[in-house]
Order: sequence, then C-alpha cells, then structure tokens
Amino acid sequence: MTAVAMIHSIPVAPRRKDETLQEWTYQQLRFALLIGAFAPGVSVTMRGLAKMLDVSLMPVREALRRLVAEQALHLLPTRRVTVPAMTTARFEELCATRISLECLAAERAMLAVTADDLADMQRVDETMNAALAAGDVVESVVQNYRFHRHLYAAVRTQVLFPLIENLWLQFGPFQRAILERMGKEVRISHYVINRHTDILRALEQRDAFALRVAVEADIRDGTVALGRLGLGDTQVSASPR
Repeated sequence: MTAVAMIHSIPVAPRRKDETLQEWTYQQLRFALLIGAFAPGVSVTMRGLAKMLDVSLMPVREALRRLVAEQALHLLPTRRVTVPAMTTARFEELCATRISLECLAAERAMLAVTADDLADMQRVDETMNAALAAGDVVESVVQNYRFHRHLYAAVRTQVLFPLIENLWLQFGPFQRAILERMGKEVRISHYVINRHTDILRALEQRDAFALRVAVEADIRDGTVALGRLGLGDTQVSASPR
C-alpha cells in the first residue's frame, strides 16, 4: 500500500462536542493503527496526516508523540512516521504476550458478560464472517477488533485492557498486511479459523477453562498461523518509501 492510499484508507469519526481537537486527532490515528490502516514500512509526513484530518500540525504532532511513546510508531529524522517492520522475534513475543493477557482478560470478564453482550457479540461475529466471505479485509479486521474489545471491556480495568490495546497497536498493521497479501493469492478461509463461536459458547456456559482454550485457539489459529506464513514475505516488511 502506498503512503497516499494508506492515508485515504483511514476512517474518520465525527468529533464529539466534549472532545478536544488533540484528543480527537490522537483517537483517529490510534484507531487507524488498531485496524492496520498504517502499513508496515510505509512512512507518511505530519503534513499529509494533518491535511487528511483537516487539522493543523500541532494536534498531529502531539498525537504522533503519544503513539511513538506507545511503541506503535517510529518517528524518523525527516519528520515522517513509520510503522516498524515485523521481525520473527518481535512477532513471537507479541503473540505470547497477547495470549497471556487476553486469556486473563476474558476470564475476568466472563461473569460480567450479559445476555445482551452475547447477542451483540454474535451480531458482530456474523458481520465479520460476511466481510471475510466477501473478501473485505478492512471490515473483517474492524469487526474482529470490536468482538474482542466488547468482551475484554465488559469489566472496567485501569491496567489490563490498556496493555492489550497497546499490543493491538503494535500488531494491527502487520495483521492487516498479511490478510491483504494472502487474500490476493489464496482463499482466506483456508487459513483463518473462526473460534468466536467457541468463545461465545464458553461465555454462555460460564466455563472458564473452555473460554481460555477458545481465546488461545482464536489467536493461535488465526493470528499466529497467518503471521508465520507471512514473515517470509518481503512485501509485508518492505523498506520505507
């Protein structure tokens, strides 16, 4: 994905009345990273982002400073920002950490999930499946994020969920790049195994062990399997251009 195409693929949400311009700018760029709108190795300028969001350089600069601090972006001497290319060691560490934290978050949330939550998550999963069937990578990534976020946010935490989102920030661009790359050459359904049904069943039955197994399998069967396939693809970890 070119820098221009990447910028124009970023979804922009309306600004709330109680939201400062700096916070709104940060949230737009943060969500773009979560869903992989920033491709690994592709750099963009602050000016380009400011133009896309129709804001001045100041809120963009502050948002990028926060995202660099969260290790989601690298700030280059040229004042461009880039998503770091994924390495095997970093990938394996991110996956292992995701499994540990997300299994813990799911167990903590299990007793707080209501019937309405389960129904909402079921609808999100159906939307994700429809997007995958249609080959809509962007929508499938967004809906997968919403499914897991709904579960982990069922219990308000000041530590655990922010840590999980920080991992997603670092992982989102790589995951989407892999899906887009594989989607051009193979049927994604051959590689992506949806474990959301198992997660929903375990939540409904209040089965903590089954829930942990399902969450770990969801990460391993999808993220880990696809990621390991893609790590040898030079197009995924291309040099900045």
